[in-house]
Amino acid sequence: MAEYEVEGLNLSVPDSILNDRIAAKLASGGYEADEARAAAMRLRPGQRVLELGAEIGYIASICARITGPQNVTSVEANPGMLPVIRANLERNGFGAVTLLHGAVGGMAGETAPLAFDAAQSFWAARIADETTALDRMVEVPYLGLNDLMAQARPHVVIMDIEGAEQHLFDHPWPDHVRSVMMELHPTRYPDTVIQRIVDCMSVSGLTYDPGPSRGRILCFRTVRDR
Repeated sequence: MAEYEVEGLNLSVPDSILNDRIAAKLASGGYEADEARAAAMRLRPGQRVLELGAEIGYIASICARITGPQNVTSVEANPGMLPVIRANLERNGFGAVTLLHGAVGGMAGETAPLAFDAAQSFWAARIADETTALDRMVEVPYLGLNDLMAQARPHVVIMDIEGAEQHLFDHPWPDHVRSVMMELHPTRYPDTVIQRIVDCMSVSGLTYDPGPSRGRILCFRTVRDR
């Protein structure tokens, strides 16, 4: 088990799911630095957060430290990561974060499970497709964004779900969402998907937020009159 301190948070990660690149980022403090920066810039105490794609629980911990763990709901599809996430949350005093298991495959959920590629490299895990090896495929709960929104009523939504974001912008989002931060995965879909994301956010009353946006981290905020 490898131990790291990143931005004052103590993180433990099994050696079996690390590679040299991710270990170096964790050791240097550069792991998910852009996402952490975006959350720190826009999140305020007391705001409710919905995070899709928890990985090792780092961003959930960043959010919990700012807004209070009781205000954070984090979703992770990879069943092997759940004990890692829970342990890291509790290690940092954020055991009250709500951790849900499942893959967000669309705006509406399904009763049937969703096939998921539980890659050994946790940052590469994603909804299964035709390239997924059978020995990596697991069935996980199929969650819908509409249900998660209704349950958590987030002010802020953060997501890094390895391309599944392409399924979440077919309809306007609810008014209580004030800020959205996501990692894009342009190698997994055409540019028309990015255009659809931007158009959906605009219809939902959110505009491009240049401050926290960086590289593939695309952020939106509520449109405000000056």
